Amino acid sequence: MTDIPGSIVVVGSINADLTTHVHRHPTPGETLLGSGGTISAGGKGANQAVAAAQLGAKVHMIGAVGSDPMAEDALKHLRESGADMSAVTTVDGPTGLAVITVSEDGENTIIVVPGANASVDAAYVDSHAELITHADIVLLQGEIPADGFNRAVDLAQGRVVVNLAPVVPVGHAQLRAADPLLVNEHEGALVLDLLGAPTTETDPETLVTALLEQGFATVVMTLGADGALVGDADGLIDIPTPTITAIDTTGSGDAFAGALVAKLAEGATLVDAAAFAARVGAFAATRRGAQASYPTLDSDLPTVTA
Repeated sequence: MTDIPGSIVVVGSINADLTTHVHRHPTPGETLLGSGGTISAGGKGANQAVAAAQLGAKVHMIGAVGSDPMAEDALKHLRESGADMSAVTTVDGPTGLAVITVSEDGENTIIVVPGANASVDAAYVDSHAELITHADIVLLQGEIPADGFNRAVDLAQGRVVVNLAPVVPVGHAQLRAADPLLVNEHEGALVLDLLGAPTTETDPETLVTALLEQGFATVVMTLGADGALVGDADGLIDIPTPTITAIDTTGSGDAFAGALVAKLAEGATLVDAAAFAARVGAFAATRRGAQASYPTLDSDLPTVTA
């Protein structure tokens, strides 16, 4: 294999999303009537790969689906996005499943069942070592086994970007290799706890500063409607986001992540990449679903107004 300038390798999950819509989220023990029940493509790894590929990035996906009928639903947008899927394999058993409930205000809750994603372990990652070592950017999340995550970071010779969502125990050295670490406020606090520096702080600036003190070269914290916060050795920079009416926030964070690495692969600064990613994340929140809501190069992205 030869080097591909600007190439992104995503090592992560591929899921089928089962989505329901409710007026409001149920309280514990409560049953509500909902609508929907449709199956669509998801998984944080696949979401981020599709988001980047649809924005023109050269993306290779490393992951697994099951031998069940839901695999085709899970792969639909990956196939259409132009991402290279030669490192996606089929294993016996179920495809990863995410059960998503979306309320009328656009907020969601998600339960993830790993399924085939559990096979993306160190041995599987090793079988694609050449692809990873030649990548300019390796993008990882928290929906594959920790030994697969750790091995991918160890193999990477380019830039490592980590969106540790969900926050799961991974190697501390491998986690600190992230440049940037991409988290929201809740995840940022959990990462600090994982690294042995627990905090009760909720202030984004305090959290980003604490993460930088833990050895991360750069941190990007997404703040929903408040945009994002970029932190590095030179300080903190606020990233504004367009004002929108959210319809469904499912996958918006993954749209941000995919757009971020797409711009970084083009040579953009982290601040410029985050500013672009905020617009892409906002675009995704104005449409239903995860991958189905992501823009292409022809899409009219919302802009930030003064």
